[in-house]
Amino acid sequence: MLIKIYPENPNEKAIEQVVQVLRKGGIIIYPTDTVYGLGCDITNHKAIERIARLRNIKPEKANFSFICYDLSHISDYIKPIDNTTFRVLKKALPGPFTFIFNASHAVPKLLSSNKKTVGIRVPDNSIAREIVRMLGNPILSTSIKDEDEIMEYSTDPELIHEKYEDMVDLVIDGGYGGNLASTVVDCTSGDFEVLREGKGDLELYL
Repeated sequence: MLIKIYPENPNEKAIEQVVQVLRKGGIIIYPTDTVYGLGCDITNHKAIERIARLRNIKPEKANFSFICYDLSHISDYIKPIDNTTFRVLKKALPGPFTFIFNASHAVPKLLSSNKKTVGIRVPDNSIAREIVRMLGNPILSTSIKDEDEIMEYSTDPELIHEKYEDMVDLVIDGGYGGNLASTVVDCTSGDFEVLREGKGDLELYL
């Protein structure tokens, strides 16, 4: 199923439709402020396992991230952070970053790898954030990778739908996506270590 949602003013009924799919254990493809993502409700183990199978990885080995609505949402899933880190997050989010933290006990057991870390995203995209707000908890997320070596990420939602319609329950057409992923920043040691340069420039917020 492909549904069109406009990012400037997401239609509440359409968002509700997406949330119902997630609550029933469905998998969705949705827009972010970077590349299109593959997501499900973090509380649904079967859906998480489906995504892991799609990506050919074991759930406990996967580097999935959580899409959260805002900073208050984040604090439930990570161990306490210092004021400096909090100030940087407040300036940088919503934005094209994935921040890696030490995970709290609220992170579902299935996702707690030996590393006990979790990646957190608050994308600057109203469709993604409205889904999370209406669902009431974060969605698990991983980027859609393309086998094409020149284009690493698929950007056209109609082509994404053609490719994935038999594998997922719903694809959101939120306009063309980007082909530059988020900047990944490791905050587990108390410092900011950029693991992957992406769309976000962390220097602007330090």
